[in-house]
Amino acid sequence: MQRIEHIYIDGEFVTPHGLEWFDLYNPSTEEVIGQVRLGDEHDAQRAIAAAKAALPAWSRTTREERLAALRRMHQAIATRQDALMEAIVKEYGAPVTRGRWMATYPADVIAQAIETLESFEFEEHVGIARVILTPVGVAGLITPWNSNAGFICNKLAAALAAGCTAVIKPSEMSALQTQIVIEALHEAGLPKGVFNIVNGRGDVVGEAIARHPDVAKISFTGSSAVGQHLVATGAATMKRVTLELGGKSPTIVLDDADFASIMPLVLNAGFMNSGQACIAGTRILVPRSRLAQFERAVKDALSQFKSGDPRDPETAIGPMVSAKQWERVQNYIRIGIDEGATVLAGGEGRPDGLQAGWFVKPTIFTNATNQMRIAREEIFGPVLTVIAYEDEADAIAIANDTRYGLNAIVLGRDVERCERVARQIDSGRVLINTLAHEPRAPFGGFKLSGLGREMGRWGMTAYLEPKALLKA
Repeated sequence: MQRIEHIYIDGEFVTPHGLEWFDLYNPSTEEVIGQVRLGDEHDAQRAIAAAKAALPAWSRTTREERLAALRRMHQAIATRQDALMEAIVKEYGAPVTRGRWMATYPADVIAQAIETLESFEFEEHVGIARVILTPVGVAGLITPWNSNAGFICNKLAAALAAGCTAVIKPSEMSALQTQIVIEALHEAGLPKGVFNIVNGRGDVVGEAIARHPDVAKISFTGSSAVGQHLVATGAATMKRVTLELGGKSPTIVLDDADFASIMPLVLNAGFMNSGQACIAGTRILVPRSRLAQFERAVKDALSQFKSGDPRDPETAIGPMVSAKQWERVQNYIRIGIDEGATVLAGGEGRPDGLQAGWFVKPTIFTNATNQMRIAREEIFGPVLTVIAYEDEADAIAIANDTRYGLNAIVLGRDVERCERVARQIDSGRVLINTLAHEPRAPFGGFKLSGLGREMGRWGMTAYLEPKALLKA
């Protein structure tokens, strides 16, 4: 059993002031596989002080100096892909096909930050003024358990590229991944205090970061409820905030769609990351005139989506990350049944043959309305809801009738029509007949799906403040 006894502050592995030990689980077996010692408010304050002390020198570094540091980070992370893969499968339960992507993503996002920094314009002339983009200051970076290593590297690379220093509060549930990332970043040889990582609870370490006056910027990925709290808390010190929050994304199947060709997109969109994805396409909007045909097609296709051992290459859906998350998903399945929706496939309990592990049957509801809780609330598990619509205008209205707006998918044969529909969806990103990702494009959401954007030049700009210089 692995015991993680240190956090990282001011360029050193240090013993936390906090005394609490947190158990780490293998979600496939429900066994305790390790423990991590959590930091407390004292540790957070110490990390913030280190980042503040390092800020003046780091903020004045040249583009070339920052690029050199990012390249060392990239190299150190890239050499640890196998270790990250093992940690991701072991402590998170990602199927190996998903786990491979999650293990390469941390190095990929650092490479993308390097590309952005290489061509980024920090100054421009506007009339008689010279506008200079300057680092906002110390950034507090708070990351989730569903892609912890990737979010640490993405947020940190953008902050450092902009000239900010950082204090990171990663998910305590992903401490194995965090430890690998810390060791890699230490090896990269960044100046002391430029980045600091404190394992701890959100209501302790996260709260200390959110309230501290020396933290100028918060970047958070997680639930909408916590995001709202961070906005309210940060208002006292006028913190700049970037939030990437929840979603209830629509997959709009137009009436000319070829069900055989789109079904892999429909199900992969809904079940990505075992359903534990903010961008998952969990509301499937289908023309009422073709509903029965779609139900038959999706039920047949579901047989290809196996839930079980994440190390089995045929597994598409792994376990939920925790017992709490498993119970949450089971409760929503019961809610859907009680609301009167029809279980087309799946249902309560574990998949057949699995007696342990936080596995969920991939579940599809039909005969549902957009007013049901299963259509309005983020479940964060492999549970999809099929909703019938009357015509194109009705489909758009249903898609937009949500408090979220992070991601959407439009599927159909007429590409021009798909784009016309896509332009009317209130969402930070809309995919047309694809599940592709463009890392240079902005990523973030409308409404309760967040504030601001990450990725590309938009993500880097979020860590900068414009300063206008005028002279006689």
